[in-house]
Amino acid sequence: MRVFITGASGWIGSATTDEALAAGHQVIGLARSDASAAALEAKGATVLRGDLDSLDVIRTGAVDADAVIHLANKHDWSNPAESNRAERAAVSTITEALEGSGKPFLFASGVAGLAQGRPSVESDASPFTGPDAMRGGAENLALEFLDRGIEVVSLRFSPTTHGVGDHGFVDVLVKAAVRNGAAGYVGDGTNRWAAVHRSDAAKLNVLALENPSAMPIVHAVAEEGVPTKEIAEAIGRSLGLPVVSVPQADAAEHFGFLGGFFGMDMSSSSTATRETLGWTPTGPTLVEDIDAGAYAQV
Repeated sequence: MRVFITGASGWIGSATTDEALAAGHQVIGLARSDASAAALEAKGATVLRGDLDSLDVIRTGAVDADAVIHLANKHDWSNPAESNRAERAAVSTITEALEGSGKPFLFASGVAGLAQGRPSVESDASPFTGPDAMRGGAENLALEFLDRGIEVVSLRFSPTTHGVGDHGFVDVLVKAAVRNGAAGYVGDGTNRWAAVHRSDAAKLNVLALENPSAMPIVHAVAEEGVPTKEIAEAIGRSLGLPVVSVPQADAAEHFGFLGGFFGMDMSSSSTATRETLGWTPTGPTLVEDIDAGAYAQV
């Protein structure tokens, strides 16, 4: 297939591009910089220049491809409203372009906030609806097109998709530990975070691409839940720093914007995803990655 990937040079996107090319697909990657374009071309992908606000370019990429994987996101934590707006606009553009085509449309989402007091599952509906919601309510918006001629698949990623070079939430936690001279967790640290290695997430993306009618929501979850205290302890070992409990009232000061998330329970199950798609994660666990020095560059 000719697969148009937004975020093709990003953290999850670059690994997904590699997996798609290895599986024999042709990748057309959206690139906003010369460096991103060069990296994609070196892999053997075709480049389409533009960014998340280049809606005409995104529309063209979607129409000209056999399938779309939308992984780009602004991730502007200083202005989440702008990130939500851009995400909803991109998903709206792609779904409108693909309506009635029967093409697969896969897009990034997350497991955060889906369930309380238990691991979330694939059948849990997203509570985020409307343009002002997390990710602009894009999951619910896109899933409406299941009955409008698009093979829609929500790729719900763990709160940490980890590995060497990760600049996501665990990287933020490591930097907070360096800044404060201690690796912290919120409260008693028993709340859990689901986790997946980047390589396993990329393999799942391609499995879902090749089997889009199998299920409309998949969970990229290798570990159902790692206690946040264990994450902090691994960071402490890696950096040679003490490990401390941070009161919820002080979480924002210690962790920055992540303070509002690190005390949440974001555990999740991928049982249905594994059984339906035959996905078997094989990458290292989150703690194994940290202990092996995946975040030592910080």
